[in-house]
Amino acid sequence: MNNKKITAEERKKNHIIDHLMNLGVFKVNDKQLYQVSLEELMKEYKKHIN
Repeated sequence: MNNKKITAEERKKNHIIDHLMNLGVFKVNDKQLYQVSLEELMKEYKKHIN
């Protein structure tokens, strides 16, 4: 059983990654989404929703 607690920042990052993937975005700056910082993910998300 995995007892690792997920932080609020990790939850937010996962949520944004899910949204980006639904929009067809799988990489940012040639990096997989999970390798990118939360700030970069948020910038990328904002580009696609505006």
